[in-house]
Amino acid sequence: MTDKEPRTRLDPRYSDPAATATDWATAEARLSAAEQFWISTVRPDGRPHVTPLPAVWSAGALHFCTGPEERKARNLDGNPHVVLTTGTSTWDKGYDLVVEGAAVRVTDEERLRELAAAWEAKYGSFWRFDVRDGAFHHGSGYAYVFAVAPRTVFGFGKGEPFSQTRWRFECVPDKDVPDKGVKPWT
Repeated sequence: MTDKEPRTRLDPRYSDPAATATDWATAEARLSAAEQFWISTVRPDGRPHVTPLPAVWSAGALHFCTGPEERKARNLDGNPHVVLTTGTSTWDKGYDLVVEGAAVRVTDEERLRELAAAWEAKYGSFWRFDVRDGAFHHGSGYAYVFAVAPRTVFGFGKGEPFSQTRWRFECVPDKDVPDKGVKPWT
């Protein structure tokens, strides 16, 4: 996961002259507080797939869960690259964030228990999970958990002053990302 400060840059092409770059701590707080994200994955035939989901920011990464037979899980089996977005649906107020990275499955049960507690703390008892066999269990179903350490994050300040901040992380490919002809950090 990422634990270094990213390189931060305000893009003047898409920002008001009065705008300043948003600091990473503010962006991280927004990621932690956001309840709804949209994940973009790629189907085996190259078509995009987008779906909403809840996510938890923890230890420098966004975490989400999905059933192993769901489209996004099947897509990740062939291509771990994802984009997660969150923000507001207005054009002139609020702040949007776009997180790019590679999804890595989390199977360590101690870590999964920490994440299950984080899910319940953030979303309430509806999102209570048991942990066993390297997965979240809820009722009769189970879900894989994935971590996405950001490679690049974009922030879009909406309203006066409009701004676009980019944070780039120096990442080393994770040993747990399977190399299926895809280079996670290129």
